Amino acid sequence: MDNLLSIVTFIPALAAAILAIFLRGEDAAAQRNAKYSALLATGITFLVSLFILAQFNPADTGFQFVEEREWLLGLKYKMGVDGISVLFVMLTTFMMPLVIWASWGVEKRVKEYMIAFLLLETLMLGVFMALDLVLFYLFFEAGLIPMFLIIGIWGGANRIYASFKFFLYTFLGSVLMLVAMVAMYADAGTTDIPTLMHHTFASESFSVLGIHVVGGLQTLLFLAFFASFAVKMPMWPVHTWLPDAHVQAPTAGSVVLAAILLKMGGYGFLRFSLPMFPIGADVLTPLVFWMSAIAIVYTSLVALVQEDMKKLIAYSSVAHMGYVTMGIFAANQQGIDGAIFQMISHGFISGALFLCVGVIYDRMHTREIDAYGGLVNRMPAYALIFMFFTMANVGLPGTSGFIGEFLTLMGAFKANTWVAAVATSGVIFSAGYALWLYRRVVFGDLIKESLKTITDMTAREKAIFAPLVVMTLLLGVYPALVTDIIGPSVEALVHNYDMALAEGHTATQVAASH
Repeated sequence: MDNLLSIVTFIPALAAAILAIFLRGEDAAAQRNAKYSALLATGITFLVSLFILAQFNPADTGFQFVEEREWLLGLKYKMGVDGISVLFVMLTTFMMPLVIWASWGVEKRVKEYMIAFLLLETLMLGVFMALDLVLFYLFFEAGLIPMFLIIGIWGGANRIYASFKFFLYTFLGSVLMLVAMVAMYADAGTTDIPTLMHHTFASESFSVLGIHVVGGLQTLLFLAFFASFAVKMPMWPVHTWLPDAHVQAPTAGSVVLAAILLKMGGYGFLRFSLPMFPIGADVLTPLVFWMSAIAIVYTSLVALVQEDMKKLIAYSSVAHMGYVTMGIFAANQQGIDGAIFQMISHGFISGALFLCVGVIYDRMHTREIDAYGGLVNRMPAYALIFMFFTMANVGLPGTSGFIGEFLTLMGAFKANTWVAAVATSGVIFSAGYALWLYRRVVFGDLIKESLKTITDMTAREKAIFAPLVVMTLLLGVYPALVTDIIGPSVEALVHNYDMALAEGHTATQVAASH
């Protein structure tokens, strides 16, 4: 099917336009129509995206389903997917119907709420499919706007502060990336991403203002992209916007933020940083390693002292993203396989954990851990599902959480034993904060009067969790579902990275001998 990627990308945007033009009123019927329309649109998007997966050939390490046409002012509209990006597309289309379905309780400005999520889906899909620098940047930056509105309009009491903090952090990081893109165009004469992946940017060291820049232009370009992707991940120490954004965002906003938006940083490292600036990446790998290791330990310890359930899970997300950056910059097959697997797995698990918080928040309207206790007595189904995802988050063997962490640690161990040793302690810390949260919320005696009438999960809530449970278990016992698709593309990435490093070091030695 021609234009399959564009069809998948723009179905949600088309649905948002239809809602904006034709749906009027704020009565119950209009709200119901908005919800069902959004659910239908995201469901169709997922079904159509299955054609991409069905026709995708993992053995082909190039870009597939490529669409290319002239756009504005000589710019190109170019889309395509490879083994690294296709699963992020599937993760996005898989999660969005669940996110919409989880928003059934929204009563304020329902039409606008659904339009914001539909536009956000189009922009997120565009990021993973864009094969042109300008197109990528437009999708990457435009995605901030719906999320900014979702937090700022439908968020909690401190939503304005959180939404501006989210916007400013991510936008300022991306300004440097825009400058780097201009420099790349000036150097290579093209904005075509596949071409740039095979273009060799200058790596000769030079001095500027008395500072010696090892790796030359590549290091500067790497740092500019790193500023944007590190904030998006987010990496320590630029992670502080995330807990605020999570706490203030509505449940569905938190799910999208954790499951998909955070993955754009990791995807950016794999699409730009390693293939385009290998010398710069190699120079700064030790820094990234220790930032990742510190993130894993530090944010795990911070999670241990949280009183708000969402904040605890948000810090847990930062720690788990630390494994991702560590695996990516190990720059070997196990590390990058593990990093991608961890991102896909974390999408299901962290999304489910935020939904778990949403279930009891809808009933009690508080996220304070001390407000709960003994829920197993009234909510046995909830206790079971919450326990399953808590264990998956800890990395219990048999769940997808184990595979991702194990592979990233293997890859990191090959690259830097000390970093791997420090990061491994994060597994113990994660068990500490996750089990401590679960014990305080679910176990114990039901002594609080307000909880004695709390009701268990509805059929709708159970149905939302069912596909997440299936995927977490399926990937835990049969990880080849992911590794078979990403394997060849990752192998090609690692091979090209190693070759570029070898050529760069040879060139440096030749220059030194002269």
